[in-house]
Amino acid sequence: MKKFTLAALLLVSFMLGYGFSRFTQPVNTGPRVTGIGGIFFKAKDPAALKTWYSKNLGLQMGEYGSNFEWHQGMDSTKKGFTLWAPFKETTKYFQPSEKQFMINYRVEGLDRLLASLKSAGILPTDSIEKASYGNFVHLMDPEGNKIELWEPNDVEYAKLGKLTTQ
Repeated sequence: MKKFTLAALLLVSFMLGYGFSRFTQPVNTGPRVTGIGGIFFKAKDPAALKTWYSKNLGLQMGEYGSNFEWHQGMDSTKKGFTLWAPFKETTKYFQPSEKQFMINYRVEGLDRLLASLKSAGILPTDSIEKASYGNFVHLMDPEGNKIELWEPNDVEYAKLGKLTTQ
């Protein structure tokens, strides 16, 4: 009986400590990257490549590529999306970068993040583009990679009715 009581006390202590730490540790809700919104890359024949990935790996393809649908960890009732998209190798969308790829980062607090970047001397390459499904802006990293920051509105994005790979 003593062993059971001791084990129960240890378990309750652990659970109380874990629960207390979840409430007392601050959650990072400041302006920041929260995930990958998309992987964009240049391809000689984007249509053929999309067909190959669809046929051989089961990706559901839409106009731009495959939208991976997932559920957000902090609230599993909320959907999130990551776009996999091949672009024509002659695209100018990645400029001024000379790289073959561009990563789209999901962010929260885009305006505050841009203010923080500006104070660090990092300026966007364009102005914020607003769409029903989120806001976008681009910047260059120190190695010349163009990156896209996307503050998503996943509810509106889901309403676009795009095919998703789940």
